Amino acid sequence: MAKKFRKVAKDKATGVAKKYLSGAKNKTAKAAEIKRTAAAYAKGEFIDLKAVQKSRVAQNAKKSTTKKTPKRKR
Repeated sequence: MAKKFRKVAKDKATGVAKKYLSGAKNKTAKAAEIKRTAAAYAKGEFIDLKAVQKSRVAQNAKKSTTKKTPKRKR
């Protein structure tokens, strides 16, 4: 018997899991990119990982910050 998985909350507009879209600036663009990549994977087509990564980083709402080094005590 196959293992059953728990249902996840999906976005009504796109049908993609809400967890994948959380924190995105443009949820519809991110959902479209996820669906496009999934369709290409299912067909066995080439997936340009650099382009996918670049698109997902651009969608990220959080800005990466550099860690400040603490000042040494004298």
